[in-house]
Amino acid sequence: MQGLHGFIDTTIKAAYINTLLRVGFDTIDFGSFVSSKAVPQMRDTAEVLTKLDLSGAKSKLLAIIANLRGAEQATIFEEITYLGFPLSLSETFQQRNTNKSISQALEEVALIQNLCLKHSKQLVVYLSMGFGNPYGDIYNPVIAGELTEKLINLGISIIAPSDTIGCATPETIEALFTTLLLAFPKVEFGAHLHSTPDTISEKLQAAFNAGCRRFDGAIRGFGGCPMAADELTGNMATEKMIDFFEQQHIDLHLDKAIFGEAYQYASQVFSV
Repeated sequence: MQGLHGFIDTTIKAAYINTLLRVGFDTIDFGSFVSSKAVPQMRDTAEVLTKLDLSGAKSKLLAIIANLRGAEQATIFEEITYLGFPLSLSETFQQRNTNKSISQALEEVALIQNLCLKHSKQLVVYLSMGFGNPYGDIYNPVIAGELTEKLINLGISIIAPSDTIGCATPETIEALFTTLLLAFPKVEFGAHLHSTPDTISEKLQAAFNAGCRRFDGAIRGFGGCPMAADELTGNMATEKMIDFFEQQHIDLHLDKAIFGEAYQYASQVFSV
């Protein structure tokens, strides 16, 4: 939702997320505690949270934060399990995204991690530009491994390489996850992949073959990064992901009827 210029009413946001909570997903990324000036769409995250019905829901809530101040706001709420922080493999993007160097961002991650431990939260770190970048900054799986090791030393146990601009190929996806999973078997690695509609299956297959079992998606594939070279390169469509995993004979334990309701609701929310 954060990329939409028109503000979505708080009640509509909450109703949509409440539908998602009934589907049975492991985690729902429901909002962000970030600057309301920078991301006005997310200025009502705390109010949305008060309208969520968590009774009987097995899904855990994740909120995105971009600095210690956001983490301090998010940790107040007992309902939130995960805080998600974007840490880039690209020095240029880290500066653009959080106005910090990678080294400075790591220092902030350490402070946020300590805050999470104090408030019984778990920090999820997204490695943005995880498969390359458009700035000419040096990238390879070794660099990803070095940054991962630094995060592990801080006590981070969930790390999600993110294909911010949709540049990953099945080959680079499988290579990175194979390298990371072999080197750090105790870490839960997630795949936050962006894709055009026709490459979803092959990208999922590559990450799955490498052993990844945590995947992010968005209904209808809405969202993505404004820096993506192709306007069709958005988040992976949840409905396509469900089809893929069911073809792998994996029982996702989802209520497909309620997912159908959420799918239709998304059409109204995003006017598509």
